[in-house]
Amino acid sequence: MKTSITILTAVMILFSCGKVPITGRKQVELLPNSEVNSMALQQYQDVLKTNKVITGTPDAAMVQRVGQRISAAAVSVMAQLKQSDRVAGFQWEYHLLDSKEVNAWCMPGGKIAVYSALLPITKDEAGLAVVLGHEVGHAIAQHGNERMSQQLIAQMGGVALSVALASKPQETQAIFNNAYGIGATYGALLPFSRQQETEADKLGLVLMAAAGYDPHVAVDLWERMKQQGGAQPPEFMSTHPSDQSRINDIKAYIPTAMKYYKQQ
Repeated sequence: MKTSITILTAVMILFSCGKVPITGRKQVELLPNSEVNSMALQQYQDVLKTNKVITGTPDAAMVQRVGQRISAAAVSVMAQLKQSDRVAGFQWEYHLLDSKEVNAWCMPGGKIAVYSALLPITKDEAGLAVVLGHEVGHAIAQHGNERMSQQLIAQMGGVALSVALASKPQETQAIFNNAYGIGATYGALLPFSRQQETEADKLGLVLMAAAGYDPHVAVDLWERMKQQGGAQPPEFMSTHPSDQSRINDIKAYIPTAMKYYKQQ
């Protein structure tokens, strides 16, 4: 029986490989995006219910404006790369949450949250575009799907998500929370791998460029993030390491991202 499960898992992996946009890295994606997006929507609604959502302010309007430009760029770039399936079914939402955490994230399906404490560091639209481009990059690269697939294989033998939810709903929810960076409190992100972070950086630069924001701004933003360090670095910085080598990598990739630059 164990051997048959192993063979079945191997077959599932073989026929469930995709390629990350821009980098072309092969990844395992066992989970239907429709089911993952549905789970994310529920989590997002819970976040909005348990946090104060800021509306009707210039900052809230900026989050909406930048979010719309980045999401439109994501749809456009994925179409250019013939990977529109990466954003198929996305129903974009953008909300500013009142929080002292320096943080932002994008769940599957385009559910974006920005924490108010992040804005003094991003400073303006371009700075916010760096962060949202990066987070949307994680979503369209389906890094969470990849991590959840890996964990389902390790813990449940790669069973279908619907089967896992029906047979072990609590365990499956825990795997989802871990894979998509939802910790003990909603919005407390868990770190992606270094490889995934690099991919999100590259995708983020491309997306902000396609949205009309100069990618060179990313260097200044990450330098400011770096300066926010100390004994207790901001949540966003602690889960998205901003060391000098990373900044150098961003500088090196800017010329490629500039090919997508559409000044508005």
